[in-house]
Amino acid sequence: MGNIKDLSLAQIKDYLVRMNEPPYRALQVARWVFQRGCLSWEEMTDLPKELRAELKEQFSLTGVTLWQKQVSRRGDTVKYLLGLGDGQAVEAVFMRHRYGRTVCVSSQVGCRMGCLFCASTIGGLVRNLSPGEMYDQVMVAQRDAGERVSHVVLMGTGEPLENYEQVMVFLEHLTAPYGLHLSWRHITISTCGVVPGILRLAERRLPLTLAVSLHAPNDELRSRLVPVNRRYPLKELMAACREYVRLTRRRLTFEYVLLDGVNDSVSCARELAYLVRGLLCHVNLIPANPVPDRPFVAPSPPERVAVFKRVLERAGVKVTMRRELGADIDAACGQLRRRVLGLYG
Repeated sequence: MGNIKDLSLAQIKDYLVRMNEPPYRALQVARWVFQRGCLSWEEMTDLPKELRAELKEQFSLTGVTLWQKQVSRRGDTVKYLLGLGDGQAVEAVFMRHRYGRTVCVSSQVGCRMGCLFCASTIGGLVRNLSPGEMYDQVMVAQRDAGERVSHVVLMGTGEPLENYEQVMVFLEHLTAPYGLHLSWRHITISTCGVVPGILRLAERRLPLTLAVSLHAPNDELRSRLVPVNRRYPLKELMAACREYVRLTRRRLTFEYVLLDGVNDSVSCARELAYLVRGLLCHVNLIPANPVPDRPFVAPSPPERVAVFKRVLERAGVKVTMRRELGADIDAACGQLRRRVLGLYG
């Protein structure tokens, strides 16, 4: 039995037409499933009883089970451990911001990118998540919070551009009128620098935000911290970023996690400013969050962060500082990781 949220609207329509149902039934089903988050076929009262019975036999209405919930001390962040049908589990995070309600979604079970400071890559990659498993992360958070989700960031466990096709189906549902109808401008995809995926995404010219995890201003350091750089070095990555901006006319975000004594020097800041010069972008600085089994910490004293930021600003680079939420429940940047459901049950 498959999760009906794994299907595109066209696939739902094809299935219903093969059952001799009129095509408009697809939109009826989609609104119940993607917009209202219905968890019972019996609730779909505008569908014939026989059709509901058939759909119930063929499809489930969710692909995840809420296994554990943690709330930050300030109450503005909630982390969910969600069990999957194969016994694996992923984490998703709900955050309350002044500008809206955001869900941080995982796109894979585990991650193979190997970034040294990130918990998500511990244990490696198990598999890609399906569109329904990603969508259900949003629906669980929205249902639990009782608040409408306004923003989605693909910044949880996994590399979204290595799960490109499934992510695109997920975003189709997320932005569609039959779904949550989110604005594309309220969606962010984060990548550690998978160049073919960046170029593929650029060709679609979607008005979403692309965040590139940079974390180092030169190949020697970046290849150590972000191993994918050995495959797609900075020259290729920056060329892809410039092509992305050219095709989409969208401003890029460069994520830069500051690691004490590693990539937080004034010389690194100057190199970074030179690297991004002339590009429509801004740099988002993130003091490192603690991760078990990882030796990295945030710059000390904290004033080093302000110095790094000032160097970039004086070079004309637009800079923001990440407002971290949920560090006390391991829900901040770099702290989400693959979980095995059996460890908790």
